[in-house]
Amino acid sequence: MTIYFLWLVLSLVILSFGADFLVRGAGAIALRVGITPLVVGLTIVAFGTSAPELVVSVNASLKDQGAMAIGNIVGSNIFNIAVILGMAALVSPLVVKPQLVKFDTPLCIFVTILFSAMFHDQFMSRIEGGILFSGLIAYTVYSVISSRKETAKAKAEAEALGEELPKPSNNPVRDMGFIALGGLGLWYGGEMLVKNAVLIAQGFGVSEAIIGLTIVSAGTSAPELATSVVASFQKQTDIAVGNIVGSNLFNILSVIGLASLINPISAVGINLSDILVMNGLTILLLVLMMRGYRLFRGEGLLLLFIYGGYLYYLWPK
Repeated sequence: MTIYFLWLVLSLVILSFGADFLVRGAGAIALRVGITPLVVGLTIVAFGTSAPELVVSVNASLKDQGAMAIGNIVGSNIFNIAVILGMAALVSPLVVKPQLVKFDTPLCIFVTILFSAMFHDQFMSRIEGGILFSGLIAYTVYSVISSRKETAKAKAEAEALGEELPKPSNNPVRDMGFIALGGLGLWYGGEMLVKNAVLIAQGFGVSEAIIGLTIVSAGTSAPELATSVVASFQKQTDIAVGNIVGSNLFNILSVIGLASLINPISAVGINLSDILVMNGLTILLLVLMMRGYRLFRGEGLLLLFIYGGYLYYLWPK
């Protein structure tokens, strides 16, 4: 058992380096291709850090481990909001862009409720998966197009005022190298963490659903944790917050959508209470964002406290 804990520590080190590289590279690429850091966080970074969820849930679906596949996503979305944003806000209060309050977070609420309605029978069909995956394509295209328009407008306003916008770096190969190394580190570190976390959890004899909702979801969310906390330290709050909202959207639209497209998912063992917690936290996130367009340290503590209560309720007594 000791060796598994040592591998866990090593995986966290790999994840921290991967997150740092990804944030640096993504910020540079945002300037180069003319999209805002917020949209980079909502798309490129969010999709990259959600890769472990995709790998785990698709593999679980193929092995007919439906409770693990769905529990991983439900638990990850809960963990993303309650723990990751909670910890990022403790590092530095997070500034929230109006776009998140007016569009992306309400969309995340809608998608979460839509999935909950589809999953009322604890089953996800290929048709339902196709609907979710189509939503991801539409959302990504819309985000990139609207962001490029916003960037062009900002550039025109700056030129009219005689100001200069930040310029992209002169080394695109290095920027792409940062993203590649960061993505590789996040993928490998996440895989290593999940594998050893599951072995440890199985040693305690807990169910597949609980493993998916807690150990696996926390493990697959480690890239989001590392990325958002690093971005918060670097004062790139657009990436820190956008990463979580984008990851939660990606988890439902892409991970569950693709996993159920490949193989319909039956997930007996995921309770209504778990779905309600995910929905409630997503709605609470919007409420907190609307209070001054910031997430303060006190609100970060509140989110962490909620997650602690959820774990106490969930874990077998």
